[in-house]
Amino acid sequence: MTDDDLPPDSKLTRSKQRWAREGKFLTGRIARPEEQRLPPGQHLTMDWPVLDLGVTPKVTRDSWRLDVYGAVETPLFWNFADFTAQPQQTFVSDIHCVTTWSRYDNAWEGLSTRELLAACKPKDDAHFVVLHSHDGYTTNLALEDFAAEDALLAHAWQGQPIDGEHGGPVRLIVPHLYFWKSAKWLQRIEFVTEDKPGYWEVRGYHNHGDPWLEQRYSED
Repeated sequence: MTDDDLPPDSKLTRSKQRWAREGKFLTGRIARPEEQRLPPGQHLTMDWPVLDLGVTPKVTRDSWRLDVYGAVETPLFWNFADFTAQPQQTFVSDIHCVTTWSRYDNAWEGLSTRELLAACKPKDDAHFVVLHSHDGYTTNLALEDFAAEDALLAHAWQGQPIDGEHGGPVRLIVPHLYFWKSAKWLQRIEFVTEDKPGYWEVRGYHNHGDPWLEQRYSED
């Protein structure tokens, strides 16, 4: 990604970089997933707050395309009809945002990342995935995180199409990591042999982002 490809700077971007420098929201508490549903430092909300880089791309289902490429045996180039023609699944999961809110029992419908992997067939040396969004955002995942059993490319939430402000037509959902790893407005999925930190990861955020370990920032 070049500087010209980056999303415009925003108040949110500057604030989140400052939070990373200051270590904001860190509690030092330890929570165990098997004993406690809410990770440390989080609070429960019934809403779904909207956080983005200040740009909401105008992407419709008719115009949406997904390219899957890189270290794969079978590159994929799907429109929305191609995407929804794949086996669809419904998962219910909690989501946890690095800005400390969590929301329980979200019902998602879409394509399991494991089904996507079966379709594109990553090569043996593919160990990481880079997600590219329509607003210029990127985030990186280890292949094993992308392949989590409840991870999916979602087009519906609570029985309705995901709206634009929340990342529709299609967004990634990886429930076991902080929600910045679940890229909105998904456009391209790139399989790579070496890790490529994304937009927030190069701005002080943790490369992995496990909410149970409070992996908010790069030094955590």
